[in-house]
Amino acid sequence: MAIALCRAGLNEATIIHEMQVRAFLPLLNKYLDYETSPANEPLNRIIHRLNQTFTDYYLIRLSDINVGAIRIVRKENQVHRVSPIFILPEYQGRGIAQQVFALIEEKYNNARKWELDTIAQEKGNCYLYEKLGYQQTGEEKEINHKMSIVFYEKKLTNTDATLDCQQ
Repeated sequence: MAIALCRAGLNEATIIHEMQVRAFLPLLNKYLDYETSPANEPLNRIIHRLNQTFTDYYLIRLSDINVGAIRIVRKENQVHRVSPIFILPEYQGRGIAQQVFALIEEKYNNARKWELDTIAQEKGNCYLYEKLGYQQTGEEKEINHKMSIVFYEKKLTNTDATLDCQQ
């Protein structure tokens, strides 16, 4: 199963939006989170993000089929944020997200820390991120009586960095 990441531009905004709605709609229906759910975001919000100089969007492809997308936000001090990542429902549970994280970490190998958040009640998501080395920060935000967002980070040691500079 060959996973590829293809850099997305404004031409792919509609494709990203349609997949995002499909991927997040089951969660919107489950938690009724109309304020912050990616399934409820308008197309112009994705266009705005695609225009950000500190944002990279990638289509996630499986055998030339778009099966999801991931957005990387490059922050200060080599901190990167994943917001969002999604896989279409019919392709979930196949290990695609794990491969995507491996590809992203390889591509952004200068990152010292990765950040992301997910729905605390979605134990499968939490399990995945923890399996990939992410740890909860302790910060949690209640969205409504049905759901909370939990925040994760993964600190990396940059092996290229010189820690002890003696002359």
